[in-house]
Parts: sequence; structure tokens; C-alpha cells
Amino acid sequence: MNELLTPYEQGNKNQTTTWAECVAWYEMLARRFPAVLSFGQVGTSDAGVPIHAGVVSADGVFDRARIKSEGRPVFFNNNGIHPGEPEGVDACMAMVRDFCVEPARLAALGKTVFLFVPLYNVDGSLNRADTSRVNQDGPEQFGFRGNSRHLDLNRDFVKCDTLTARVFNQLFTAWDPDVMVDTHTSNGADYSYTMTLIHTQADKLGGALGAFLTDTMLPAMFADMARRGWPTCPYVNPVKDSPDHGIAEFLETPRFSTGYAALHHTIGFMPETHMLKPFADRYDSMRALVESALAFTVEHAARIQGLRRAAKDEGKTRPEWPVHWSMDESKPSSFRFQGYAAKYLPSLLGDYTRLSYDRSQAWERDIAYFNSFPADVTVKAPRAYVIPQAWREAIERLEWNGVQMTRLAADTAMDVEYYQVKSVTSRANAYEGHMFHDDVVLEKRSGRVNVRAGDYVVALDQDHARYAVEMLEPQGHDSFFRWGFFNSVLEKKEAYSDYVFEDHALELLRDEPELKARFEAWKGANAALVADQGAVLDFIFANCKRYREPEWSRYPVFMLA
Repeated sequence: MNELLTPYEQGNKNQTTTWAECVAWYEMLARRFPAVLSFGQVGTSDAGVPIHAGVVSADGVFDRARIKSEGRPVFFNNNGIHPGEPEGVDACMAMVRDFCVEPARLAALGKTVFLFVPLYNVDGSLNRADTSRVNQDGPEQFGFRGNSRHLDLNRDFVKCDTLTARVFNQLFTAWDPDVMVDTHTSNGADYSYTMTLIHTQADKLGGALGAFLTDTMLPAMFADMARRGWPTCPYVNPVKDSPDHGIAEFLETPRFSTGYAALHHTIGFMPETHMLKPFADRYDSMRALVESALAFTVEHAARIQGLRRAAKDEGKTRPEWPVHWSMDESKPSSFRFQGYAAKYLPSLLGDYTRLSYDRSQAWERDIAYFNSFPADVTVKAPRAYVIPQAWREAIERLEWNGVQMTRLAADTAMDVEYYQVKSVTSRANAYEGHMFHDDVVLEKRSGRVNVRAGDYVVALDQDHARYAVEMLEPQGHDSFFRWGFFNSVLEKKEAYSDYVFEDHALELLRDEPELKARFEAWKGANAALVADQGAVLDFIFANCKRYREPEWSRYPVFMLA
């Protein structure tokens, strides 16, 4: 049976599998146990490396269409999105092997299928060394966070700059998992826990599904992890410099795996083992966490599926949609935390004080836990969105995520609502390949627009309404607009020559009373700019009716009431 041992098990428990070893091992296992495991390629990465996925089924049913038509629960385990955080990769291998060789473990799945991606960031896994994880205790060699385009795949789930993320979007949508666990290792403070847990933020997940996660699933999993010998705490996200002052729940927006899962009403977990613990401990605790989440899913599958179905049905008719959430600092709860004393010592490198932790001074007490995130932006739900076919980048991503769309049969004029972009504030430096828009100020308007045959209509009476709303509403945390998909509309295309326009501007002020009134108000509010010819002429040119460019700063996705 030595050939069934994983590379991790065959070594000194401080080694992780390579991509080639991982794939070859699963292919061997699938040949040996074809009634338990189906394993194969599901796509290709940006570097041309195959991406694989596998399915474990207790009764040998692997056909996705049949599994979905029979309403079988689907549990999804994603691994290796950051190949320098690999314990989930190795733990998943052992779990799948044990399904194959332990009949009782396999039978316990019942009708639930175990879907897994063994190593997601295949490009980064090939960039192997022991130097990129500065603060991490093992393994001896590991992969790199960035993919072949130097992008972090756990920021790419909605913008989909990578072929890898496109594969994930399509795989996830096709299988529509009920619960997902995406395995990671954490950086940050020092404390006693080996396992910490990010979960789909419950306020953002929303409704009865969010309440079930908070009130039932999380308490059960935390208790189960303690019984398994791995006490677990929420992801340690200090509100100041150490956990002593409290920790804040992580608001995982859709750029992250669990935030993306929430767009599909899937409960998501991102276990983060502690970097300073030995790799063997991180491996054991990770396997325990995945098994705990799986066991809960199997036991409560009908309830989870019912809540997901209700959330999708509610989305078809809801009058308003929250699209942005913020932490309420006035309403912390508490968590019983086991930490180490934080010390502030003079640095030996410079003239400052540095933080350190004294493990000889362990403590346990209640700390503030900021886990309330009410919606701070809510939009009225339109009957449908209209997307001109020119904006193919947005349309493709809607298609990859199962959003149902129809195409207009003929050119027509429509009465619509739309957003006029008043201002955006973008990051000074590139963020994951984009100049991300952190702040967006909009004005909602209505009017008549001409749309063309072939343009797309996205009605919200569908299961994928939430994905459509959060991606198409500009103020959504990770909307297509924030990622810059529509940046070209922010630029006025025509200009003027000041020596000609100076005289013409007087005619415009004479002929357009509304312009004149706005100009006088502008002068009153901007006295310092009245001496600036460029500022004066720019205002008149931008606000006059005669030379108005309707497309300029008009968000090009329209809304049907």
C-alpha cells in the first residue's frame, strides 16, 4: 500500500507535493478506484498548464447533470490558490485516498458528492522555492502566491483577468456547490491557535441563510474542532496592532473566494492556519477543519439546500438589493480568546518601538469581536438591466456565471434609468492589474436611449440575480465598474481651442439660460477659479447643451423600471 501514501506521508511531514506528483498520484488513484473517484482536466492556466478537478461519490455517480437533476448536495474543496500555503493540497490528497480505501468513510457521504480542485494556482506551484513566505514555519519547499501573470488569484474571482479564474467561474457555476472550503495559511499576529477561520460574512450572505451560518453552523463547527483537538477562533484581524484591543470579522468582498461564493448563495469558508505553527500541525488542523465542514454539510444538507433555494427565489422579486456593507464599530460582540502578551520593545534596527509577543505569558479572556456589518448602500431593484453588446468583457463574465440574458431583436428607443458618474477616486498605484475605484459618486437620472439589435437584457427574475446586481451596480464592493471595465466613458472625447471658444462661450451663455444660471452659481462658489481661463471655459464646455456628449460619464448599463 506504499503507493497509496501521499508525498507528504512518505516524507518527514515537512514537505508538500509538487504539481506533477499531485496530478500523477490522483490519476493513479482514479485508475485503482474508478467507482469512487473521477479525476480529470477541467481547463488550462495562463501558462498553459492543465488544471484538474475530481469528484468523489459513494455510489459511483459522477455525471454532473444527473447529480444536479437529483438534487444531490455538493461540497467543494479548493486548494492551492496560494501555493506557498499548501497544507490543504496535501490534506485533500489523504482525504480522497481514505474515501477510496475506507468503505465506512465513503458510505458516510451518503448522497453528498465531494468536489475538489487539488491545486488551483498551477502556475504559482511551479515557481517553487523556500524564500517567498518570510514568516512561515515550513514546508521545506513551496510554490509562489502569484500566477504566471504575477496576479493573486484570490483577488481575481470577479475581474477574471486570468484564464485560471475563468475556469473557476465556469466550474463553480456548473456545479453550484452548497458549501465551499478554500484552504489557506495566515500571516499576522501571534497567538495559541493553529486554526483560524474566515467565513462568509453573515450580514452580507443575508437573510435566513446568514442566520443559519451564525446561529447553527459556526457554533457546531467550532465545538467540533475543539473536540478534534484543534480549538479554532475567527480569523485574527486586529482592529489595532494586536488582538488585545479586539478583532474584526473579515469582510470578504467578491474578489475573494468566499465573497464570490456568496454571490451564488453558497456558504464559504477560508480556513487560515497560523504561519508560525509547524507544518505538520497545520496539515492536521486543516484536514480536521475540512472534515468538520463536510460532516456538518452531510448532516444538514437538506436544510442548507432549502435555505439556498429560498434565497434564490427571494432574489427574483425583492424590491431592493444591498450592494455595500461596512463594519458597525458601535456594536461589538465578544470572543473568548487565547493570546500571548504583547510587548513593545526598542528596535535594534532603528529609533522606534517594535511589537513582539511573549509566549511565556499566555492569557485567556474575552476580547471585542466586531462582527456586525450592516448594509450602507442599498439600491432599488430594476426589472432588468440593458447592456449594450459593445461591453463584451462584462457580458462574458455574466455568461460564465450562469446569468440568463436575452438579446434585443431590433433597434429600439427605450425609456430607462441610468447613472451619471459625478466623480471617482482611484488608487494611486496599480492593484492587481487595475486602477481600482475606491470611491464612486453617482447621480441617478432617467431618459430615452437608443439601443441596438443584439444588445443584452438581464431580467432579475432568475436564480443568478444577486451576481448580476452586485456586478452591474457601480457601488457594489467589487463591481465591474470599480475594476475599470467602463473607464472609457469617463473621458470626454472632444475639446476646444480657447481663443475660438472664448467668444463662442458668450453666445452659449446668451442662448442657454440654464447654463448661465449654473455658471453664475459656479462663479459664486469658486471665486478663486474665475481668474483661470481654463477652469472657466472647461465649465461652460462641460455643461452646455449644444456640445454635450451623452456618453461622457454616463454609466452605459441602463435600468428598466
